[in-house]
Amino acid sequence: MDDRTFWALMDELSCRPGDRHERLEWLHGELKCRPAAEGLEFQARLEAACAAVTTGALWRAVGRIEGGLCSDDGFDYFALWLVAQGQETYRAVLADPDTLADVAEVRALAGRHPREWCDHEWPEWEELDYVAQEVFDELTGQEDDCGEAFHEALAAVREACVKSEEEVDTVEATVRTGTPRLDALFPVETSS
Repeated sequence: MDDRTFWALMDELSCRPGDRHERLEWLHGELKCRPAAEGLEFQARLEAACAAVTTGALWRAVGRIEGGLCSDDGFDYFALWLVAQGQETYRAVLADPDTLADVAEVRALAGRHPREWCDHEWPEWEELDYVAQEVFDELTGQEDDCGEAFHEALAAVREACVKSEEEVDTVEATVRTGTPRLDALFPVETSS
């Protein structure tokens, strides 16, 4: 699976109707129609795209949105959610984290404390990280091995998959670190 195919899947996933579960079912079906090796390549590209999200500027932006409640795992799940927003949003946010203020799902959270958010509203999507393994296990009949075959095969694919130069350039181009629009949407609460 090349970068273009990966991002075509993410772009389609981002605009699919239905809730996250229904959208994951669609992705599951798409990956299941392909050879098991493509599911591994999908996972390797997903992980590479998520790794590029790990910047100080994005940590600060997510911390602002989530009221300081973002854990390490929560940030990993945010990265998955961001990739699932599609290539255009992903690249825009990497270049300028303040563009998160333009994402409808983020804007819908403004003015509410994170304790008031429903589970499906959080800009996090942990389950996306499991779909490739589920498909691989189904296609190879490895459902009972606790993911060992998947992780061994994925390790070999990770070495073969190299981030495209375009992704590297985008990450290096991240220069904006301030988030005035996010700050306005999610002001720091002060105790009186």
